[in-house]
Amino acid sequence: MSDRTEQVRSNPIGEGLHAVRSTFKSLCDAIDTPCGPAALDRLAGKGHRLSTSLLSKTSQGTIQSNLLRLISAVASDDFDFDRVKPLLKEAVSEDVDELAVWNQAESVTAEITPPPRAPASSLQQTPWLHTTNSFVNSSEHRKYVDGILKQELGAVSVGVPGFQDAYFHRVAGLQAASLDFFDLSQQGNDPLFQDGWKGWPHAANEADVLRWLRGIVQKLSEFANARRPNSTHSRRLLVEPNQPIQGSTAERKLDVGVVHHVEGRSESHAHWRDVLVPGELKSNPSADTVSKAWLDLGRYAREVFVSQDNRRFVLGFTLCGSLMRVWAFDRLGAIASEPFDINHDGLQFVMTMLGFLWMDEKALGYDPTCRTADNERFIEVTRHGAAERIFLEEVILRPRCIVGRATTCWKARPEGHPETQLVVKESWQYPERDVEGELLKEATDKGVVNVARYYHHETVQFDGADDDIRGNVRQGLDITTGHQPVPRRTARRELRASASNTGQKQTSSQRASVLSPNKRPRSTSPIKSASSSRPSPNRVRRRVILRDYGRHIYEASSPAVLLASLAYGVEGHRSLLDMGLLHRDISINNLLINEHSGSAFLIDLDLAVRLHRQTASGAQGKTGTRAFMAIGALLNEPHSFMHDLESFFWVLFWICVHYGPNGKDIGTTAYENWNYEEDDKLAASKKGVIDDEADFLDKAQQCFTAHYQPLIPLVNRLRRAVFPNGRRRRQPDLDLYSSMVRILRSVEDNPDVLE
Repeated sequence: MSDRTEQVRSNPIGEGLHAVRSTFKSLCDAIDTPCGPAALDRLAGKGHRLSTSLLSKTSQGTIQSNLLRLISAVASDDFDFDRVKPLLKEAVSEDVDELAVWNQAESVTAEITPPPRAPASSLQQTPWLHTTNSFVNSSEHRKYVDGILKQELGAVSVGVPGFQDAYFHRVAGLQAASLDFFDLSQQGNDPLFQDGWKGWPHAANEADVLRWLRGIVQKLSEFANARRPNSTHSRRLLVEPNQPIQGSTAERKLDVGVVHHVEGRSESHAHWRDVLVPGELKSNPSADTVSKAWLDLGRYAREVFVSQDNRRFVLGFTLCGSLMRVWAFDRLGAIASEPFDINHDGLQFVMTMLGFLWMDEKALGYDPTCRTADNERFIEVTRHGAAERIFLEEVILRPRCIVGRATTCWKARPEGHPETQLVVKESWQYPERDVEGELLKEATDKGVVNVARYYHHETVQFDGADDDIRGNVRQGLDITTGHQPVPRRTARRELRASASNTGQKQTSSQRASVLSPNKRPRSTSPIKSASSSRPSPNRVRRRVILRDYGRHIYEASSPAVLLASLAYGVEGHRSLLDMGLLHRDISINNLLINEHSGSAFLIDLDLAVRLHRQTASGAQGKTGTRAFMAIGALLNEPHSFMHDLESFFWVLFWICVHYGPNGKDIGTTAYENWNYEEDDKLAASKKGVIDDEADFLDKAQQCFTAHYQPLIPLVNRLRRAVFPNGRRRRQPDLDLYSSMVRILRSVEDNPDVLE
């Protein structure tokens, strides 16, 4: 005898169904007539102990919890009563088979009970990271950006042993040429290097340092050109600290930098796309800290990443007084060399600046897999065993961040098929995550609707290996052996000791210390990892190619098209859920429309997870677009499909506030602070928007653009569905899908409401 049969026999329903049959008979004329919610309320058996102990075979929890969800579903307008006929037949039968009643109850509730949510455990959910890429419709004012950028960069590793060798070893002939230049600099009656560099301004104010730096780099450039007269690299030092660089959202100025030299272009027309190596100057060595020089340089590196869609990493330098560091920014964060005094380690300074002038694009961080032929950019992939060229036509999406997935998308076409539109997507993923290309292929093969269709995917190869940060970009450097900055008093003592040696001609051993920085003594304290057993994070570059091309949903030609596109998106999300995938990143960038074909679809399964996953991936963190995150997600609830459905509401609300006809951005609004607020404050702000209907209508009247004012009644109806009685839903409800789609499509039968 099965355990379930024994449980039912030991806990008979008995007379518990008499009231159900009586109510049923009073309401129904025949056994096949659908029953009303009142009868089902009795059927829930609130007082029957077995419903609270009999475990469901088809979902987590007990049958009682599923019955209570069934009651909630019955109360909705579109409930199909045919679902419960078999259960009602068993319940009202004069010859009741109680085991059959419980089995039918489980069968019925399984149809309306959503897939099980992961338990609220830190093992189930990867923590969210707040990065500058989560900004939408932002002015990017420095007072907002700096704090988030500091969080984004996290714990910076400085004084990483072997840094110079790792990033400069590819520059052929660099060491020999640097030695030659430095030897020449120490010769003659008026040497360039004696007692430090000639002309170095000891007060180290910015204008004087820039003037000196321009002169010394000019001499280096002339030397480099004579040494390599046929070099294709044409570079110069940009020295315009008071002139904004073109290409920024907010006004950004650059102290100094190595840039492409474009004939006929003045320094006043410099653009971030021309910047090869940004630099930051400070007059005082004590400014060699996170909150000062390092963060400023990080701000510049972010602008370089944004403006150059084929950049894998960005090198830079800081010069605080005469104390110099070389930096590398990549999708994991920032690392830096040991500091050195340019007036003491003159050879190191020569190698650094000459290296910047001589490096090829690959060594500077540009992507060699993106090539050019006849002024057209392309990549090559191996598909179905054959090489195939994919031409990149234009950038669709470029992230505004340093750290993270850094998803970049291009409109593309396969060679020989100009009529075929594709989308090429690249992102830097934690290797622990599911491969997005595999998920998309599975979704396409299973016929998931309203989700971008699969064409190809691969892990990008670089020098014969997977292109990752730890192995390829950072050349295997062990950042755990890096160091934290020394206390200020120790730094001053070191500089005094350094100054006492300034002016002494370097010995061969001093030269060796420059060429092999691993051998140099350290005066800083080692970085202690948060967990010695936890491996340092890594990211790998993955490429996905999609068959569907579209514009962002906020570019819809009319409010009606916007609503229809959102409905398609909700249906696509449900289709993914039925396949066993939860999207988890609904935003204005992940909903696309193709008005020519009359379609709309979801993209970006980077953060999607399989519903049966019982543990977190092991990835160090995940990001989302905060303006669209559900209130519960901000409060660290385990992510469910209900959070994604709420995100659809916030997408519509945000578009109505920020966009006019054809996706015209009206600029910053009162909601800009949603990009920067802490999670709990942002959750409270969102509650304040939706909790009271009269207040919501007032806010909509004040904030919705004229283009979307006609949508206010409909958006309010959607608010009621997503937030019944002005409160966020605590229980999952699959029927919310159909309710939202019905509201979004209601204008199709009554377009006059949009007039």
